[in-house]
This record gives sequence, C-alpha cells and structure tokens, in this order.
Amino acid sequence: MIIEAILKINPSARVSVYGTDIDTCTFEWNETTPISKADIKAKMVEVQAEYDANQYQRDRAVEYPSIADQLDDIYHNGIDAWKATIKVTKDKYPKE
Repeated sequence: MIIEAILKINPSARVSVYGTDIDTCTFEWNETTPISKADIKAKMVEVQAEYDANQYQRDRAVEYPSIADQLDDIYHNGIDAWKATIKVTKDKYPKE
C-alpha cells in the first residue's frame, strides 16, 4: 500500500521501498522529489478508505457468472432474464 499511496501522490514517481511498515521502511528516490512519510501516511488512509468503500465490487465479482455464461444466458433467455440473474448479486451486495 505504500507504493500505491506514493503513486497516487505522484504517478510518475520512481522509488524503491525497503520494508512494509511506513514507520520503519526506507526509501530510495530515483530522479523523483522525495515525498514525506507524513504525506504518504495521509494518502495511505485515503487509499484504504477507497478500498474499503469498494468491497461490494470485489464481493460481486466473485459471485457473478462468467462472461461466457452471461452471454449464453442472454442468447437463450434474453436481456430481461439476464438482468434478473445479475440483479440477485447486485441486491446481495449493494453499493453503500
């Protein structure tokens, strides 16, 4: 998550991170202006909140039928039947 936070701050950052704990890790900045650990920590909080807010998407993805099965459903049963199939999963894992 450290790298993800850095790239959210500066998408073109070139950095090596040694360690997984923001408080104890070290950075090697390559042709990039260093970003403070405080700024990285703050962005990590945002990244985690975004990840948590999208849990429903990950839950749905596991339960949706494969694309091949969905296309087969549309072919054999029509769009309305396919929508009903998909709606079951959408209702089970609603957007919050």
